[in-house]
Formats: sequence, C-alpha cells, structure tokens
Amino acid sequence: MIKIYYQSELTANEIMSRGNSGADISETVAKIIENVKTNGDKALFEYCEKFDGGAPKSLLVSKDEIDAAFDDVSDELIASMTEARDNIHLYHSKQTNNGYVISQKNGVMLGQKVTPIEKVGLYIPGGTATYPSVLLMNAVPAKIAGCSEIALATPAKAGVINPVLLVAASLAGVDKIYK
Repeated sequence: MIKIYYQSELTANEIMSRGNSGADISETVAKIIENVKTNGDKALFEYCEKFDGGAPKSLLVSKDEIDAAFDDVSDELIASMTEARDNIHLYHSKQTNNGYVISQKNGVMLGQKVTPIEKVGLYIPGGTATYPSVLLMNAVPAKIAGCSEIALATPAKAGVINPVLLVAASLAGVDKIYK
C-alpha cells in the first residue's frame, strides 16, 4: 500500500531525504572495483549473477537483440520516441559552434577551435524504471556535437535489457550497448 504524505506534516529534511542509511559502503565498493580490475569480465559476469538475477551470454548487445527489441515495442511508442529524437535534434542543432578566427592588423591571429569529444560513455538506469527520454537527451546532442562513438551501459535483468531502451539507443545512434 502507498502511504500518502502531506507537505504540512513533514520537515524540509524529510521531504528531501533520499533514504540514506548512513552506512559506509566505500570498503565494499573498493573490493568490487579491485575484483573487476583483477578479473575483468569474469568478475562482471559474477556480479551480474549476484545482483541481476543471471549473467548475460555477452556484455555487448548484439544487432539481433536490437532488432528483436523493435518487435517487442509498440509502433506508437517507436513513433513517439522518433518524434522526441527529432525534436531534441532540432533544438540542439542550433547550439553548435564551429569556432572562429580573428586576424588583427599586426598579424596576430586569435580564435577558438571547437573539437568534439571523440568517444562518449553514457549510463542510463534501466532496472526498476526505464528512462528512454534521458537516453535520447544525452545521445542525440553527443551525435550532433560530432562524437564519433557513443557507448551505453545499462542494467540487464537476467541478461536482458529493457527493449524500450534498446529501441531508443538505436534511434539515437548509439554505437555500442553494454549490459
């Protein structure tokens, strides 16, 4: 059952609280990081088993998985995400800057060179909630800026990524998707 809270019944701290347990998890996190550094993908597969209910066959999403996602997502939702992608593209395409050069009389040249980041990595939550809009709002501007490679990491439950995220990633031009 969902409990309803009224603003007048809560303090500002209670409203803004994220449920922090106060537990120090830094030692646990350090051990996980060290295990991944030492054991690489083997450790990642073990953590998928432990935390996600099963390890995927591969950490990299295949084209077949992306194609299958389009079959699992309604045409209406695909059309909606396509329209959102196009709107995001239109908006951000007006923000591009190609740089400039100013030549002064005494031979001095001043300017600004705009160089896109070559590779971009995105993390998009995908466990209990799915955020295709966040994916679109991050990947589309990166493509417009000229990033040559966009990689996405998102949780997979028992080795499967939510098909809505796979469709959004495909529509946005994400190059690699990792579970």
